[in-house]
Amino acid sequence: MTVSTQVKQTLAVMKGIHSTIAQYAQTAQNREARGIWQKQVPVCEKIVGQLEKRIQTLEFQEPQYKGF
Repeated sequence: MTVSTQVKQTLAVMKGIHSTIAQYAQTAQNREARGIWQKQVPVCEKIVGQLEKRIQTLEFQEPQYKGF
């Protein structure tokens, strides 16, 4: 398994985590819990953005991995 494949798998998992956290932030009954989840949404978005930039860099450096 290549580094590119691993980073892309990590991105897919992180997008799933982001989605789950965003759902919890919207549906939490407890105000305190909702606030905690809402604080984590931008953290996840930042990580997803960093992974996407890393994938772009990898694909630029190694064009054979583009699209996999």
